[in-house]
Amino acid sequence: MAGKNIKSEIIFPVRLCVTLWLIVFLVSCQTTPHIPDILLEEAQFAPLESGGSVYVFANARQARPIIDLLPIEELNDRQARQILERTDFFTAALFPPASGRRFQLAARGNYPSTRGFFALNTNRHWKRQRFAGGSYWYSEANRLSLMMTSTQVFITSFYNNIPAEPVTVPGTRIPEGFHEFRRGYPFSCWLENPAPIFARILSDAGLPIRFPVQQLFFNLYPVERERYEAIIRMQFENALQARGMAAIFNLASGFTPNESNSIIASIFFSNPPVQNGSSLDIRTAVLSETDITRLLYLFMF
Repeated sequence: MAGKNIKSEIIFPVRLCVTLWLIVFLVSCQTTPHIPDILLEEAQFAPLESGGSVYVFANARQARPIIDLLPIEELNDRQARQILERTDFFTAALFPPASGRRFQLAARGNYPSTRGFFALNTNRHWKRQRFAGGSYWYSEANRLSLMMTSTQVFITSFYNNIPAEPVTVPGTRIPEGFHEFRRGYPFSCWLENPAPIFARILSDAGLPIRFPVQQLFFNLYPVERERYEAIIRMQFENALQARGMAAIFNLASGFTPNESNSIIASIFFSNPPVQNGSSLDIRTAVLSETDITRLLYLFMF
């Protein structure tokens, strides 16, 4: 599959082992705290910890071609594909190592309960942990926490051996305008601190300038078979900054990119930016599967 040759340590919930997926597929209903409906477009919070570097919202069915491009071997397993087929929607966060967490995921779908409770109780690697909102399962060996009902799944992976609750209430505040931006698109993300990422991207493109972007959203969507586009929205402190950055992008588009930064040109310089107040919107060129994997790598590392 195109894009599999690009090495990635973390692009999405990484090292989500087959055993975990099977347990999630079988686990019985458990008591969970009141969780905001992550499917509601007007929700103000996502049930995820704050401090993440990237937050993802995806329609698991419509975004399946994009999910299949993620270079995660576990997603090719039969059990993993079964659980994906039963998931309607998920939101996830990736965290920097200093936070102690690696990733956190909340999913909605139809997860039948049969032998999972027995499987967890008899597996010595999983321990029951209680907290104010109920209980969850914790595996020190896998560094994972798990909580679920027949319609919701919550997973947290962490760097240390301290149990981390898999669900956060009320969670992290969803940025203003993000729901409107992602409406109608199958795969959307926001970056909490995009300025250093853009500094690196522009430096690679031969533009070593400061980029005072405060927040970044992007949507990915298929346009034809094995071809995709992205819409990127960059938010600045004010309209003057947005206008100045639009001028820089228009100037940079006149340079012929070399092979090493052609993906950067395809993303940022193929179409002129459109200013909307203090924001800039950029539509990419049509991207191949390999390009999509590179785009995810640019923004998530």
